[in-house]
Amino acid sequence: MAEFSFEDFQSRAARHLLVEPPTGWNRSDDDMNKRARMIPDGVVTKPASVLIPIILRESGPSVMLTQRTAHLSSHAGQIAFPGGRQDDGETALAAALRETMEETGLESAYISPLGYLDGYLTITRYMVTPVVALVREGFDLQAHAHEVDDIFEVPLAFLMTPANCQTQSREYQGMVRHFYVYPHGERYIWGATAGMIKNLYDRLYETSP
Repeated sequence: MAEFSFEDFQSRAARHLLVEPPTGWNRSDDDMNKRARMIPDGVVTKPASVLIPIILRESGPSVMLTQRTAHLSSHAGQIAFPGGRQDDGETALAAALRETMEETGLESAYISPLGYLDGYLTITRYMVTPVVALVREGFDLQAHAHEVDDIFEVPLAFLMTPANCQTQSREYQGMVRHFYVYPHGERYIWGATAGMIKNLYDRLYETSP
């Protein structure tokens, strides 16, 4: 891949992101684990949404992420995109914007959605719709005290550089599970969050120009 260009990224996003929310999933936590699957066939899913916020910084675009608090019952301490479960009758976009506001204080007035990624199914049976969006500067953030320990940014160019995507494995419930990892400084981005970042790269750069 040539040196990252944000203009090229935007052009590819306009061509390759989904215009409408996906109705199913093409990506999942089992993608790298065909012999160690944890998602059963015929699973009944729960709808959820996340926002992939690309902040338009003068120094270059960056992606906003959160680190969950250590006391949560699930995914404690992990790095995630802002988001959560969709309420009844709520659209994927509305849920992503609501959850982002609740978790980080980022107001929707600063957010311009670009499109959607493929649905992503987690081992906790959430069918997650990732919403890719641009965020203009000028906003204030306020982390949700119970759910979010920290809010930080990673350069988009770093995440869209294939060499920065690693694959690792660990034993879980008696099985060796493989997963994507994006180590960045003291941060360790893995699991579904890393899977969605990999999906963003694949959808924009591994399809036709």
